[in-house]
Amino acid sequence: MSKQITKILLNESEMPTRWYNIQADMPNLPKPPLHPGTRKPIGPQDLSAIFPDELIKQEVSQERWIDIPEEVQEIYRLWRPSPLYRARRLEKALDTPARIYYKYEGVSPAGSHKLNTAVPQAYYNKMQGIKRLATETGAGQWGIALSQACTFFGLACTVYMVKISYQQKPYRRTVMNIFGSEVFASPSNQTECGRKILEQDPGNPGSLGIAISEAVEDAALHPDTNYALGSVLNHVILHQTVIGLEAKEQMAKVNDYPDIVIGCCGGGSNFAGTAFPFAHDKLVDGKNVRLIAAEPSACPTLTKGKLSYDFGDVSGLTPLLYMYTLGKDFMPPGIHAGGLRYHGDSPLVSQLVHDGIIEAKAFGQTAIFNAATLFAKNEGIIPAPESAHAVCCAIEEALICKEAGEAKTILFTLSGHGLLDLPSYEKFLDNKIQDYNLSDEEITKYLKNLPQV
Repeated sequence: MSKQITKILLNESEMPTRWYNIQADMPNLPKPPLHPGTRKPIGPQDLSAIFPDELIKQEVSQERWIDIPEEVQEIYRLWRPSPLYRARRLEKALDTPARIYYKYEGVSPAGSHKLNTAVPQAYYNKMQGIKRLATETGAGQWGIALSQACTFFGLACTVYMVKISYQQKPYRRTVMNIFGSEVFASPSNQTECGRKILEQDPGNPGSLGIAISEAVEDAALHPDTNYALGSVLNHVILHQTVIGLEAKEQMAKVNDYPDIVIGCCGGGSNFAGTAFPFAHDKLVDGKNVRLIAAEPSACPTLTKGKLSYDFGDVSGLTPLLYMYTLGKDFMPPGIHAGGLRYHGDSPLVSQLVHDGIIEAKAFGQTAIFNAATLFAKNEGIIPAPESAHAVCCAIEEALICKEAGEAKTILFTLSGHGLLDLPSYEKFLDNKIQDYNLSDEEITKYLKNLPQV
């Protein structure tokens, strides 16, 4: 392989035209979602009040490949295929024999990977005659992506943004406003759920679980409105697999293949989008590849949570999902990686972690900002705090290679840029970033309240 190759590109004609559905190859599928009232497995009719038919079909499909509509491909071509880089300067700074690659999703118009699923979700809702989408957002990447996608297809958009992120990341809500979206700090006075929470705790900083409750309530009460989720669910994971499918083709162009694949993980869509096409190789072809989900130690869902049925939201409006969870009432500390502050995780990711096919590691705020700053100084891109978890994990693995003298190949996804996260970096540079070490007792307290099934 030539030492001169740093950026590996694909032509538009090489962009994937099908999404990969890992449900076709999993040795064990997750337990089915349960109706929040009856606690019985849900059917398509139970989801039709907030999701369009095509997304419901994708949610339960076990077909290995699902065609990407041409209308979606046309918008994908605005930024896809995204570039894959060899991080040579970072390798040199670490003095590691490891080869480090990163798939850069920050080139999308939204600045993150979230547009990969926002576009098809808006498209399928438009095709079904929906006029407005309601959603939640943590740090704001998903809110921006759905706002843009709704604009592409002429839909209105309402976003419930976790309050702590609404305050920490004002420019992200400005971008949503530019694209015509209504944005409310969650918990808000717009919904019954929000009002109840504010009555009990006026200073509540919010969580993704609360914001989901507000968005689902909004969608359920308005016939012209559906709900859109930016992570966790199977159809969202499916749409994100364009990342890993492209990365496989790009690495093949330079005759390389990863020993380790890494992605940051909150709900699981970015990690799974990168890792699942390689998980196919592991499950079907017996490839010896490690798949590592990097999560925050302040919200250690995969590393300290329990595999159990739980609600996806605080109010118990959503179906119960079988997933690793910290409990729907878990209130994560106000870390700057707001997109990773979710109490649960994708059932697909959770099942694969349980089966030992995927592993997880947790990292603190100080470590991830140190890693992100080192990466920026060498590669010239400022990562989003969420993405910095993947950077931190990749650096850790590269240093392990250095200590062992092993020239392994590491691939991670840089899922978004941090240009709208500079206030967080400013606090880091001013030594005002705090690490949160959750005790086992505190986590156990929330796990005691899991619903009985």
